[in-house]
Amino acid sequence: MQQLVAVVIDGIIYSAWLFVAAVGLTLIYGVMKILNVAHGSFYALGAYAAASIAGALLAGGMPPMLSYAVLLGAALLVAIVLGPLIERGILRFMYARDEVVILLITYALFLILEDVIKLIWGVDPYFIAEPYGLLGSFDVADLTYPYYNLILVGVAIACGAGLAWTLTRTKTGKLLLAVIHDTEVSRAMGINVGRFYMVTFTFGSLLAAIGGAFTAPTVSVVPGLGVEVIVLSFAVVVIGGLGSLPGAALGAVIVGLVRSATIHYLPQAELFVIYLVMAMVLAFRPRGLFMLAEARKI
Repeated sequence: MQQLVAVVIDGIIYSAWLFVAAVGLTLIYGVMKILNVAHGSFYALGAYAAASIAGALLAGGMPPMLSYAVLLGAALLVAIVLGPLIERGILRFMYARDEVVILLITYALFLILEDVIKLIWGVDPYFIAEPYGLLGSFDVADLTYPYYNLILVGVAIACGAGLAWTLTRTKTGKLLLAVIHDTEVSRAMGINVGRFYMVTFTFGSLLAAIGGAFTAPTVSVVPGLGVEVIVLSFAVVVIGGLGSLPGAALGAVIVGLVRSATIHYLPQAELFVIYLVMAMVLAFRPRGLFMLAEARKI
């Protein structure tokens, strides 16, 4: 029973991390129809920015409790600086091209940003452990977990609830849904589609950077950090359905719980099981569990 409790708790924590890492990818695809491989680089940039900025401020005497605000601020800085720059400077000239061409462009951006990370921060690992251990820990069935894990779960819930509320309860969200369903009609009705694309790409990049920033205290921040993230995020959004917010949430929960169970009961199959789940889902639902039907255009 204790091991089963550990599987569930570890699965929930891992699912929360996966959702934050993947939800920006599915948002960008849902609005812009771009499978953004550079999403992993924004995750890595968020982690590096958070570790370096928070580490420098803590070394300078900043109160440790403010480090959580610094993590969020570092993610905002990355997204606000690079998001509009990449979307307005590169991607907006490619929207008329084939989706495969845009995929290759984002892959090229991923490679460029990985080298930029090495150019700025070098290849040595960065550590920032203070936020992780600051809040202490709690016990569940003789198992000890840091309270910081609850922050990750809270961030995931806040991101999901905030996106759902924005899309369904605000005027901006309803206009965005119109852009998602039919870009041409939206332009004809006077909606500034270019502005929505820029905001969407920036916000999706922000979600990736937030995932990296709040993961930085739990890992060693090293080059290549974004590679694993983009692969796992792709698995999550493919299982749930590209462009679907509920699908991303369900895909993250499925992958998180399956991976947690595998680590506890069959650790040698950890890497294989995620792709097995993805293959099984796609065998019966080729467009994912929550993929919406596309309207036919005559």
